[in-house]
Amino acid sequence: MGTGTLAILAFLPIIVVGIFLVGLKWPASKAMPLSYIVAVVIALFVWKVSFAQVAAASVHGLITAITLLFIILGSILLLNTLQESGGLHTIRRGFTDITPDRRIQAIIIAWLFGSFIEGASGFGTPAAVAVPLLVGLGFPAMAAVICGMVIQSTPVTFGAVGTPVVTGVGSGIESHPAISDVGAFLFDVTGKAALLHMIGGLLIPLFMVALLTRFFGKNKSFSEGLKVWKFALFASLAMTIPYIIVANTLGPEFPSLVGALIGLAIVIPAARKGFLMPKEDEIWDFEPKDRWDPTWTGRVEIKNNDLYAGKISMMRAWAPYVLIALLLLLTRLTVVGDWLKAAKISIPNIFGTEITSNWEILFSPGFIFIVVSVITYFMHGMKGSDYARAWKDSGKTMIAASTALVFTVPMVQVFINSGGGTAGYEQMPIALADGVAALAGSVYPIFAPFIGGLGAFVAGSNTVSNMMFSYFQYGVGERIGADPSWMVAIQAVGGAAGNMICVHNVVAASAVVGLMGKEGHVIRKTLLPFVYYSLLLGSVGYSIIWTADKGIFNIGSIIAVVIWAIAIYLIATNNKRYNAINRGIAS
Repeated sequence: MGTGTLAILAFLPIIVVGIFLVGLKWPASKAMPLSYIVAVVIALFVWKVSFAQVAAASVHGLITAITLLFIILGSILLLNTLQESGGLHTIRRGFTDITPDRRIQAIIIAWLFGSFIEGASGFGTPAAVAVPLLVGLGFPAMAAVICGMVIQSTPVTFGAVGTPVVTGVGSGIESHPAISDVGAFLFDVTGKAALLHMIGGLLIPLFMVALLTRFFGKNKSFSEGLKVWKFALFASLAMTIPYIIVANTLGPEFPSLVGALIGLAIVIPAARKGFLMPKEDEIWDFEPKDRWDPTWTGRVEIKNNDLYAGKISMMRAWAPYVLIALLLLLTRLTVVGDWLKAAKISIPNIFGTEITSNWEILFSPGFIFIVVSVITYFMHGMKGSDYARAWKDSGKTMIAASTALVFTVPMVQVFINSGGGTAGYEQMPIALADGVAALAGSVYPIFAPFIGGLGAFVAGSNTVSNMMFSYFQYGVGERIGADPSWMVAIQAVGGAAGNMICVHNVVAASAVVGLMGKEGHVIRKTLLPFVYYSLLLGSVGYSIIWTADKGIFNIGSIIAVVIWAIAIYLIATNNKRYNAINRGIAS
């Protein structure tokens, strides 16, 4: 069978997702079973994978879904615990004291705090922490999820203390005969990926708040988000400048962690002093809740009253989040993590295949969330009945999220574990990537981030995307005469960008705030920043790779300049549009 035909067949499960989940806005609980069935049929009858392997991949997917549900349970429990104790009321008041402007709150919590949690833990944890915190501050659930998904781009390559590079790229590339020193190669890729991320990430906070005002503001205007461009760029640089310095000096483990921490230390004091902040008459907020579109809200209800005023001090209110950050660092950077990993549930060689499932239950962020929730119960002096209600409400939300995940993750595992069939074809992701590479030729670097993004879209992980495609991207670089290390760096940033639209990340983030059944609405909104990120960095990568041969004015540099020119034009002319909106309101 030809490369193109194989690529089209491999693409079918993803096409089903695009049509039914994104296009027709079906809930994931209905769209993903269809995608799973298509993946199984193609694996069995085209790739001719054994039934045992398909069944093993499905079981592995179910176990992985359980691990995700455990994280969801823990994150919802912490949110509900803080709500029942009154801590959430204090946190909300603290951010209002900095500024009531929702755009600034989103930048600080999602971009900076979310990036810090990504650097410490990764694997969707930022959404489990930042998204419910935004909802607790009064954001619509869908707005919070979109903010949480958009920032899962720039920090992701170096998330979980560098796991996507160290484990993802490292295990994907270590067997390549041309690489004699894997450590040196990874350090080289780290610097190049950080440069690309800094270029793409510069506009991510601004993109996020523009989406916020466009889809959730009274005036449905990008202009109101663009109005805070100075603060957004300041917050971006406060994180990405130390980020790129750390990447080029310490390697892949700490850029996101240290960059975000320094960014928080710079931006929060600056915001308190009013630096680059919106004027008092330009404060932006959502409309009253009774005017929200019904699709914006989830099942997790946040009590917004003054019954808790003064009950919990600011220090005690924030202590659970500080504990989470400290415990994540402790378990990811010290021998404590190795001790916790030893306590795992393992099912080796499922149904006689090479597929093995491991659940490191004590190492899971979900376990940390639950531990911190229990500590919060005592720290905040809660009543047993209030804490029992927090557990009950959290369990209901987790169960409601399970339907989508028990089909989403098995589909992913069937898709990934489709190699080794009697048809002799490579696994579906590689067949799909081969088709794109064959079609694109020397222009391929522009498309390379989309391959990385596709891997993350399907697998839900930059790490897994890098495992699948790093060797492939290196090989394409050799075939077309491009620097293979740049091709792998482009893969890494594309895999990070794919987290913005990844189905099971969206399902998990939505479940944390009870927003089930509206995953397609979220992906439709995060698709634009994904395309921006991938197209810009693919074009920049192409330009860097081919400038010596094709000159500085090549298709890559032209596309990059056009994207930046559009951004600069929109920012430079925004005051006129913003004033027009205000005049319309006044009239």
